[in-house]
Amino acid sequence: MEPLGTCTALLLIGIISFLLLSAIWNSKMYRKGRMPPGPTPLPIIGNILQLKGKHWDQAFSKFSEKYGPVFTLYMGMKPVVVLHSYEAIKEALVDQGNDFSNRPKLLLTEKPRKGRGIIFSNGESWQLIRHFTLTTLRNFGMGKKSIEERIQEEARYLLEEFHGTKGQPFNPDHLFTYANAGVICSILFGKHYEYDDKKFQTLTALLVENVQIFTSIWAQLYNAFPALMEWVPGPHQHITPNYAKCREFVWKEAKEHRATLDPNSPQDFMDCFFIRMDQEKHDEASEFTMENMIDCCVELLAAGMETTSATLQYGLLILQKYPEIEEKVQEEIDRVVGRSRMPGMADRGQMPYTDAVVHEIQRSLSIGSMALPHAMVKDTPFRGYVIPKGTTIIPVLISVLHDSKEFPNPKEFDPGHFLNEDGTFRKSNYFMPFSAGKRNCAGEGLARMELFLIFTSILQNFKLKPITDPKDIDITPVVKPIGRFPRPYKFCVIPR
Repeated sequence: MEPLGTCTALLLIGIISFLLLSAIWNSKMYRKGRMPPGPTPLPIIGNILQLKGKHWDQAFSKFSEKYGPVFTLYMGMKPVVVLHSYEAIKEALVDQGNDFSNRPKLLLTEKPRKGRGIIFSNGESWQLIRHFTLTTLRNFGMGKKSIEERIQEEARYLLEEFHGTKGQPFNPDHLFTYANAGVICSILFGKHYEYDDKKFQTLTALLVENVQIFTSIWAQLYNAFPALMEWVPGPHQHITPNYAKCREFVWKEAKEHRATLDPNSPQDFMDCFFIRMDQEKHDEASEFTMENMIDCCVELLAAGMETTSATLQYGLLILQKYPEIEEKVQEEIDRVVGRSRMPGMADRGQMPYTDAVVHEIQRSLSIGSMALPHAMVKDTPFRGYVIPKGTTIIPVLISVLHDSKEFPNPKEFDPGHFLNEDGTFRKSNYFMPFSAGKRNCAGEGLARMELFLIFTSILQNFKLKPITDPKDIDITPVVKPIGRFPRPYKFCVIPR
């Protein structure tokens, strides 16, 4: 019995020592560089338990009330600085954008990408690929179709699907997903996929699943405790194999493009990337490689598809709840656009109410309640503190989008948040659903065009008919740790 008692005592001493060392380590990390204040972390697990499962934005709001707009949390044993106000986020991401412009190295994103792509890469690779992507999208004069024309073309396919419902109840979720993925595929590959194409359906399902997992508690635990979660079964284990299958899809498209490439007449994003690859083929250090192109395309699909489709889905739910808003939007569409042509981006300036409604849909949903995490490029003075190099930064975008000083009654849906007293459109610096600064969404311009053109095209052609009493429609989003999504629903559309 004595050896057993000795082993038990040694085990207890070992556990206690480990906990004490963890507490000391946390304390040292907390003091390093004069970090911002925050709640006391527990050994090993940090402040995870205080984040209350999936309602992280509410927990962050309460921490902010106590510790101010800049505070420190521990995700496991890693310190994280949280930015929880417009002023703090602007000061960090815009005014000191260079210092806050890295991405943290997280196993969840590093494992499938290995530092490639546009969203989670750093340094010169990120700068070159991002600049190329922004320039290519901005100057999309390639081929015979502009981006606006490609969106309008995809909107026609979507309208056909809506007509095909023949006034019967349906869930628009998949149709919006296919439409938005179709727009991005048209830009990337110059190709339209039929909505019943099995390979296309598989691609979109994999991308949607990864977005849902990435915003879930499983992914956040994986990032906080990678060594442990690597061995724990759960949805987080699907991200890497799902990503690999998406890469296979894009790889096949790339092989076809390479075989038919005409350097004098690029038709899409992939053609432009291949041309740049050929221009730098003798540069062994070039970032324009096949691997980087594949990851860039997958990321553009993932980033632009689910967020835009979910926003459109939420927008139509809102209008069912408030039919008077739908009527005002349709009156403006009829007056400015009419019924004989599709809406265009040139119409937006003459449609302040519709523009305000689209902005309010994005603000109200706040689909990205937190921006993708940033990381410090170097030890950086900030608001009287010094944040060490490599520290993860979480900008809480919902703290800006739901700021009661800028948007009175922020939890209420009110297009007046974006209208002046004379009915003209009111711009707001607090409108940052795409984040801000050097790491803001590269596809922001594309997403804005999609939302306006697809939203107005639907309302130009259809009257929305809810299947329940409007007062019983629940518009509160489904909340996840770093995302908010519309609740599933069915409705009917009646041709106007």
